[in-house]
Amino acid sequence: MSKKNILNAPLPRHIGIIMDGNGRWAKKYLMKREVGHRSGAQALKRLVKAMTADGFECLTVYAFSTENWKRDEAEVRYLMSLIHEYIQQYIDEAKKDNNRIRVIGDTSALKEGLRDKIEHLEELTQNNDGMLLNIAINYGGRDEIVRAASHLAKNGIDITESGIESHLDTAHAPPLDLVIRTSGEMRLSNFLLWQAAYAELYCTDVLWPDFKISHLYDAVAQFQKRDRRFGGR
Repeated sequence: MSKKNILNAPLPRHIGIIMDGNGRWAKKYLMKREVGHRSGAQALKRLVKAMTADGFECLTVYAFSTENWKRDEAEVRYLMSLIHEYIQQYIDEAKKDNNRIRVIGDTSALKEGLRDKIEHLEELTQNNDGMLLNIAINYGGRDEIVRAASHLAKNGIDITESGIESHLDTAHAPPLDLVIRTSGEMRLSNFLLWQAAYAELYCTDVLWPDFKISHLYDAVAQFQKRDRRFGGR
């Protein structure tokens, strides 16, 4: 299917991407893991720019999970510095980009300097009307559901589906339509568990740093062919 046909057909309103394969990409090209992570960050920036130009509504990306703290201390330190660097870049570019950027996850575990930058970025972009980019940092689907339910319980509110949904980190975003995972793995890895209940899943062998807008079109083309019944028949 051509790009024109894909963009003229109904697009998924909300796409989630598990950006997997940075380490394997680095190993493949005999480079350090840090190079893989930086190349993955650059791939995200290219993709966001292309998706914005093509009129996509919402993208949520898995940048750092609640389980990633278990990795080697030096790698975690590098990932945090890379996240800090790219948040600053988004701040510097906020005036010329029209994207609205939110960070989802439990940010209380992040260092104060990074939390301040995140808050500043969200304030700078809150009135933009371009694509919504959610960056999941210290995010876990189970943790998100627990935090939502705990908030209801602490405030004496009945725990219902609608109540939990209204207190999820993505309550400000449209319903999740499509989850893409790179690097050939076929699992959600604690990503948007509640939201993915009826989302379409698409897995590709492409390693994240090699992921391009053409690969996204492949995923969207498959999405457009699927018959979404939401359990109704």
